[in-house]
Amino acid sequence: MDMDFKQLATAIKAIAEEKNLPEETVQEVVEQALAAAYRRDYGDREQDIRVSMNLNTGEVDAFVTKEVVERIGDGDYEISLTDAQVMKKNAVIGDMIELHEKVEAFGRVAAQTAKQVILQRLREAEREIVMEEYEDKIGTVINAVVSRVEGNICRIDLGKAQGIMPRSEQIQGERYYPGQRLKVFLKDVERGFRGPQLVVSRGNKEFIEWLFRGEVPEMESGAVEIKGIAREAGVRSKIAVASNVPGVDPVGTFVGGHGTRVNAVVSEVGEQEKIDIIVWSDDTIEYITNALSPTRVTKVTLDEKNKKARVLVPEDQLSIAIGKSGQNVRLASKLSGYEIDIEADQLSAPVDTTPEAPVASAAQASTSTANTTAAESAKPKVPPKLKKKSELENSLLDAIEQHGE
Repeated sequence: MDMDFKQLATAIKAIAEEKNLPEETVQEVVEQALAAAYRRDYGDREQDIRVSMNLNTGEVDAFVTKEVVERIGDGDYEISLTDAQVMKKNAVIGDMIELHEKVEAFGRVAAQTAKQVILQRLREAEREIVMEEYEDKIGTVINAVVSRVEGNICRIDLGKAQGIMPRSEQIQGERYYPGQRLKVFLKDVERGFRGPQLVVSRGNKEFIEWLFRGEVPEMESGAVEIKGIAREAGVRSKIAVASNVPGVDPVGTFVGGHGTRVNAVVSEVGEQEKIDIIVWSDDTIEYITNALSPTRVTKVTLDEKNKKARVLVPEDQLSIAIGKSGQNVRLASKLSGYEIDIEADQLSAPVDTTPEAPVASAAQASTSTANTTAAESAKPKVPPKLKKKSELENSLLDAIEQHGE
């Protein structure tokens, strides 16, 4: 099986177009493979050989580098001074001379070797181009399509390359299916045995920040900025924002009119994820208080050395401060950088009136008696019932007797 150089030249152009690789890169790969094939058929495997190919005519030229010596010991690597001066008049001993050889064909084994080298080098060249293109996009959000889902790993089609989204980088509760279009954050490009591996994410906090960048143009001008983000993807996020321009409300800017801006971000990450936007403060106590929003905080005590904070809240606010499964206090801790301990403030708790009950009952009884008396006096008086005649006489006699005594 001899190699047809004319067809090979045509194939180079087709491969370059199909793989979206520069034609010069593909040509260089093929020339390296042909050099390996030439060593196998016409020289030694350690020889310094360069091959040049004309893509228009398909002609292949080989250039064998040999050292100029006074007496030839190995004809594959050395050339005599006399022969060297025929090619180069001022050649001297020790010079390296390139000898031109016209290549007409390769044998079957050499052609097979060239094919294997070409395929291997093309894959390497393709990977390197992917690396160069996507390394500049690390840390940005790009559009992608889900190609397939394999267990906990979601494979993403990024156009010229494939990426993976591990379970740890996915949004909790979000379901993916082939053909689904979504936005992903290019987290990293890892070099592996099988080439570059693009790692994408939808569950990291940088993804949220980039989504807000697309909705809040004031971030580009520097009027407002995101100071910190704590996120549990698919559940809840807390975002600390600040204004660099007097009179600009940072929270209102990120929320947008009628909540349009924050709702646009929520629609991308999923309605199940709640987003709290709070005001950042360089005062730690105020910042922790804001981070625990919507909780009403009574007092914050800091332990700067151990990065701990003791927070007192009204007893009826305790469950709100902690949040479902400790979610609110956990995110507030991440956002502030302090380990937060929530305690109920007994002084601000509702007063227990149980010991006072008898007093309260007595007071209620007095009030009740007074009310009863007043009510009775307010009733119309009923005339006393008339007594019988015999009863009147007896009572009169009794009165006379008592008066006499």
